[in-house]
Amino acid sequence: MSEHHHGHHHLHDHRDTSEGRLLMVFALNACFTIIEFVGGYLTQSTAIMADAVHDLGDTLAIASALILNRLGQKRSDANFTYGYRRLSLFGALFNALVLVIGCVWILTEALPRFNQAIVPNAQGMMWLALLGVAVNGVAALQLSAGKTMNERVLNWHLLEDMLGWVVVLAAAIALHFVQWTWLDPALSMAFSLFILFNVLRSLKETLRLFAQANPDRKLSQQIIGALTSIKQVQGLHHFHMWSLDGDKHVVSAHIKLNKSDASSHADVKREINTRLKPFNIHHTTFELELADEHCRMNLEEA
Repeated sequence: MSEHHHGHHHLHDHRDTSEGRLLMVFALNACFTIIEFVGGYLTQSTAIMADAVHDLGDTLAIASALILNRLGQKRSDANFTYGYRRLSLFGALFNALVLVIGCVWILTEALPRFNQAIVPNAQGMMWLALLGVAVNGVAALQLSAGKTMNERVLNWHLLEDMLGWVVVLAAAIALHFVQWTWLDPALSMAFSLFILFNVLRSLKETLRLFAQANPDRKLSQQIIGALTSIKQVQGLHHFHMWSLDGDKHVVSAHIKLNKSDASSHADVKREINTRLKPFNIHHTTFELELADEHCRMNLEEA
């Protein structure tokens, strides 16, 4: 087998393994989310319902990761000239909206509980919490072997969920001994507000990416510095930087040279490639302008 075919086979195996891990974790999370909603209703625990909303968000995130894994293998075409990575933003937006609605629902359910003497089924909560620790622990263990960014991020989410279930377990044990009716709604409000804070921050960033805002101002300044430090470059303008999905960035600019002949173009292009290599930019487009050349864009705007 040639080295090329061996490399291709290895990459294919890696993708299959990654997708297999994500599918297993998705199945675990999806089934457990349904159990949580049913269990939360039966035990009358808004804290478990709040964690169910959190796990629903994780299930949707894993589904998005699976879709992105598959779409990421597709090449750009006439319809999607930058490829399919930007579609992941729609998954992030949908996920965020579902979680916001879920959190608002939990908060409207939890608030009246402070004035009602409802004690949830502590024993049922305990069993669900133990199951929650086990399911999220197994799922996190599965993804701990993953190398992709999706798997690493989801692994942290699952570990966070496991800690959430440890808190629910502690609350269930406390309710087994003391009739603190405020504990369950207080816990559910804390979970919901924590989820809401993170989701709104994520939603803001997703909307910024949709609007093609600069994804990383510090990085863009470093790129501008790298380009303007090239000795043949006089300056640059019409610099644009945006992101396909928050990870893969696109950069374009007009680069003004300090010479009036095109003989140095090849050298400048090689130097640009060398200077930008450490930044790992997904796609770049640069227009080189001679020293005595007027910018086409400036003429059109005049």
